[in-house]
Amino acid sequence: MTTATPEPGQYAIDVPRSQITFTTRHLFGLGTVHGSFRLRGGTVSLAQPLTGSRVDAVADATSFDTGNRNRDRQVHSTTLLDTATYPDIAFTSTGAELNQAGAWSLQGLLTAHGVRTPPTFTVAQAQVDGDEIAVEATATVDRYAHGVTRLKGMAARHLQLTATIRARRATGSPASQD
Repeated sequence: MTTATPEPGQYAIDVPRSQITFTTRHLFGLGTVHGSFRLRGGTVSLAQPLTGSRVDAVADATSFDTGNRNRDRQVHSTTLLDTATYPDIAFTSTGAELNQAGAWSLQGLLTAHGVRTPPTFTVAQAQVDGDEIAVEATATVDRYAHGVTRLKGMAARHLQLTATIRARRATGSPASQD
């Protein structure tokens, strides 16, 4: 990537080049489960100063995939995510700040299974290449806080999410006009 500081403006998330992955435990903590969700879309609005920046993104809950058809079917069902009733998982940031460790964090609201909770995403990497930005951020999500409480022991309470987002400055964004 070529520059270190992104230009302020509106960036559209490049859905095919972005992903949300997760790691969690199952079988009373004996096994590790890796999986993913597809993004439906979203925007990154970079402000100057960066603390005024905002992220809005929506993931497709029905795309939950761990590579195990039986597990995925059960997660999609009313037993856990109930993706027929709650097909979207949405994140809207409420603030950005540079933490004491020197990493950026994004506070926000995550809506899943019809319930909003306030996770914090910590930016692990951020790169700029011309009119594109690439950001990798991680957060811990407590499924119980979203009302997804069945199968205790069989499915862990917490998921470690990683959002890998690529976005391109939107045409007409103030930063792209000369």
